[in-house]
Amino acid sequence: MLTVGLVLVLIPPTLMVLAYAGYPLLLYLWPKPRRTATEPRTDWPMLTICVPVFNEERVVAGTIDRILSADYPADRRGVLVISDASTDQTDAVVESYRDRGVRLVRLPTRGGKTAAENEAGRHLVGDLVVNMDASVEVPPGALKALIRAFDDPSVGVASGRDISVGDRAREANVDESNYVGYEMWVRRLETERGTIVGASGCFYAIRRNLFDSIFPDALSRDFASPLIAREMGYRSVSVEDAICYVGRTRSLRAEYRRKVRTMTRGLETLWYKRQLLNPFLHGRFAVFLIGHKLLRWLVFPSLVLAMAGLMMLAFSSPWGVLLAGAALAGLAVGWLGYSWPEGRSVPRFLMLAGFAVSANAAGLEAWIRALRGELNPVWEPTRRPGQSRTEGPVPNERQSP
Repeated sequence: MLTVGLVLVLIPPTLMVLAYAGYPLLLYLWPKPRRTATEPRTDWPMLTICVPVFNEERVVAGTIDRILSADYPADRRGVLVISDASTDQTDAVVESYRDRGVRLVRLPTRGGKTAAENEAGRHLVGDLVVNMDASVEVPPGALKALIRAFDDPSVGVASGRDISVGDRAREANVDESNYVGYEMWVRRLETERGTIVGASGCFYAIRRNLFDSIFPDALSRDFASPLIAREMGYRSVSVEDAICYVGRTRSLRAEYRRKVRTMTRGLETLWYKRQLLNPFLHGRFAVFLIGHKLLRWLVFPSLVLAMAGLMMLAFSSPWGVLLAGAALAGLAVGWLGYSWPEGRSVPRFLMLAGFAVSANAAGLEAWIRALRGELNPVWEPTRRPGQSRTEGPVPNERQSP
């Protein structure tokens, strides 16, 4: 029992090391493919910028203004805002931009973000589709940087580079910033080795011929887009200069709800495209998909095995009791950090513990929901603090680990 308990306890940390250290090391050692240099474009392709919204009256005008002022020929882009049956003044705000070429499409009933994007498929113009969230800020030059990736005919999806921004003194989930920086670093390594396996839902572009307008509403289109591209013989890349400033949520509770929602949809999307996990059929892409997504997500259900292992150890040896007690103490500290009153300064160690506990709890809940088939396609957009970051990242912003 002692040996079995120890093995069970070691499963989660082993998976974490493999996913967060072993996989980047594998990428670092993976040979970079040789690619033929492409000629810089002399003209710009026609594209549609799609912005799905639900009750975004507070930010949608600023988002549209930034899109219209982007460094991209106005006659080569269309702007399409899809309202998911908004109940505030969002539609009226968007309609006020009609004379500037902004089109509004309204869903009669709420269907969720993917349903809104599916509806957009009926109104597209041009060869490329750019998907953008209403709550983010994209600098003027980022759009051209994103589109330049398609000069390479092998590229089917181009993802922006997220930079997490916010007020460090007031927000309780500052460590979200560090995780985003780590994620962008991994995507850069993947791009250098050929392809990424997931795009940023805040800001990414896809070739129109890859845009699936009947994609299941309950799944994640931004995750699925590189998977669809792979099936069609294209690769996907992350574009360093295509910066997208993403405001951090102000609390761990809001971040918890976001993680549960996105991970549940991610798990179901991976299952929907599970054939891509076969390395004998999909080679490098399958290895990257397993290393980047599956290994990370397997950490969470393995926590149940670790808890069972701790119980075995506690009944088998004195040091097992100490180990179980330490784990319970860690959970208590994490819960204290998670439940810390909003708006009050939180000690750093409590912030870290709260972030760790909430992230793992969200992962467990996501697995439970996915296994039960509890998919809710109707999304509540993450309400992020308003900010103006187009001049550059906040001081001391960590962009990579």
